[in-house]
Amino acid sequence: MWSVCHIPGDQRFTCNCLGEKEVMSLANTRNIGISAHIDSGKTTLSERILYYTGRIHKIEDVRGDGDGATMDHMDLERERGITITSAATSVEWKGHKINLIDTPGHVDFTVEVERSLRVLDGAVLVLCSVGGVQSQSITVDRQMKRYQVPRVAFVNKMDRTGANPYKVCQQLRDKLQADAFMMQIPIGAEDNFKGVVDLIKMVAYTHEGTEGETVVEGPIPDDLKDEAEEKRMEMLEALSMYDDTLMEMLLSEELPTEEEIYKIARQAVLNGATPVYLGSAFKNKGVQPLLDAINRFLPSPLDREIHGRDPSDESVRIPLTPDPKDKFVGMAFKITDDQFGQLSFMRVYQGTIEKGGTYVNQRTGKSERFSRIVRMHSDKREEIDKASAGDIIAVMGIDSASGDTYCAERDQCTLESMFVPDPVIKVAVEPKNRGDADKMSKALLRFRKEDPTFRVFSDEETGEILISGMGELHLDVYVERIRREYGVDIQVGAPKVSYRESPTRAVEFDYKHKKQSGGSGQYAHIKGTLSPIESDSEDSFEFEDKVVGGRIPKQFIPAVEKGFRDSLSKGPVAEYPVVGTRIELLDGSYHDVDSSEKSFYTAAQGCFREYFKQAGPKLLEPIMKVEIECPESFQGSVVGDVTKRRGIMSASDVDNGVCVIVAEVPLAETFGYATDLRSMTQGQGTFTMELATYNQVPSNIQEDIIEQKRKAQLVGAK
Repeated sequence: MWSVCHIPGDQRFTCNCLGEKEVMSLANTRNIGISAHIDSGKTTLSERILYYTGRIHKIEDVRGDGDGATMDHMDLERERGITITSAATSVEWKGHKINLIDTPGHVDFTVEVERSLRVLDGAVLVLCSVGGVQSQSITVDRQMKRYQVPRVAFVNKMDRTGANPYKVCQQLRDKLQADAFMMQIPIGAEDNFKGVVDLIKMVAYTHEGTEGETVVEGPIPDDLKDEAEEKRMEMLEALSMYDDTLMEMLLSEELPTEEEIYKIARQAVLNGATPVYLGSAFKNKGVQPLLDAINRFLPSPLDREIHGRDPSDESVRIPLTPDPKDKFVGMAFKITDDQFGQLSFMRVYQGTIEKGGTYVNQRTGKSERFSRIVRMHSDKREEIDKASAGDIIAVMGIDSASGDTYCAERDQCTLESMFVPDPVIKVAVEPKNRGDADKMSKALLRFRKEDPTFRVFSDEETGEILISGMGELHLDVYVERIRREYGVDIQVGAPKVSYRESPTRAVEFDYKHKKQSGGSGQYAHIKGTLSPIESDSEDSFEFEDKVVGGRIPKQFIPAVEKGFRDSLSKGPVAEYPVVGTRIELLDGSYHDVDSSEKSFYTAAQGCFREYFKQAGPKLLEPIMKVEIECPESFQGSVVGDVTKRRGIMSASDVDNGVCVIVAEVPLAETFGYATDLRSMTQGQGTFTMELATYNQVPSNIQEDIIEQKRKAQLVGAK
């Protein structure tokens, strides 16, 4: 039986509770994600949260002999000890409902973090007490800022040798420009880490019980009292920047009450501050106080301002209210396929959806029936009859794509879609057994639909099927999934880099297209300049029409632009996409009978092929920002190897015997680097990388690339 509780001034949502359980207030709902650099302990933290909130009754480890962590439900995740796909669940903590998404840490799966943060209200940024702010932490921070997601920071692994939460807090300020301040200080560190001192209540929290389930509140140890007072004042001073009353109190040497601090801290977090909490998820310490902080400081759906756009006029913003009685608006942010069909993860922003109801996909304009609504717990599902504003659920029976907006009516509202980075690496794939081609195609179609950063296309010259993605690990995982889930043995070609072509100097063009073949012919004449432009965008192209006096009729100008644009997909140098190009159309001529849109389109394409080669074209290659961690004793050989790979050192830092090297290395030089680094460092080196920029390829290497491309085309032609 469904029950709804109406309280004046308070919005409440329904829950299938057979009338036995009090209905929770929407103000007590938290939609949060756990995000961090790889190996910071996100999934371990998620496992503890599930255990302490009563969702599971036995803690499993990410790597171990048991069943593996609950949120890492794929066999590949458990074998490799990494998170590959984001997993959702719902828990309750002290009267609050928390919808939780555990996201991957590896940059190759960054789209999982991107689409999760797109629909979440708050986040927990997990940092290693030794590693601090690492390369992927910076990427995650950028994603949180892009979607304006308030967060609390959790400095994990306080039991590790070299743990230093104060250094991590300073890195948050220096590297992320975050307004970070400690809400706790540690009691002991490394092997002696016992618990934390809460700087608001000024009490010590330690943990008892086999799994740290009992939180013991006690007095602050004598040797920490002075430090606690000092750090408390630092925290209050940081908070006073968000509240004038608190600033006045501190100036007159008055102290605020606990409730006043909680209220001001919540407002500070909603305005972008980052309170820092401490603990060791693996040693079961500090997790429950973090859950309290999630309840207290992170926003509910009521605290977030969400706007849609008017489909008829993108500039008109439509405010959405988290009201269950309003017209339904929701976003399908993640798609997965399993043996039961397609599962579309959805955030409900406004209104209520019901099982069996019909709702409209705003992208396609089609009405679709929500045959089943399920609440997810990792890979397990629990059927429900309805879901309301603020809920994160999954829907079965609809044909959606990532980022689709669903509404109650047609042309009601669209939600801004998520940012999808472009892939940087591609490989050729083919089944060893020709009979498996259909199964492989089915797998590739499914994965392309699930993951917007995974692309599939065929090479026209060679006939090869190419897959592209965010890195070697990204493609490795999909190849392995095809082998396991579809039983197709796949052959994988050598990795190929997504080069770009770009002009380096301006050239003037004067191109005539004439064709006479009996009857009406073709005539088009265009003049102008082709020049390079500086742009961060990978597909940058500008076209400007400066033709005056009707020298080229206006109806033919779009055909000229389209002709140039359609030439960009394959450049004349080595048939790579063209970027950083500007066309100014200045003059031309036409024929009353023989000129047409087709003539000017063909002229633009011929002009581009001829004149682009005169603009000093250069190949651009993707440059990766690589962060390497290795023991100090291997620093020399690792740096030497980076230099050998045409890498440029950005920074090198040694802390507690661990060397952290940051460099920019061409993607072409990083293939197989994981194996080489392990060999150089006796298995102790690790690295992460992400796309930094595109730079010119040195001339000698450009010649080799063009020659290799030419040979590949000759082989394909044969």
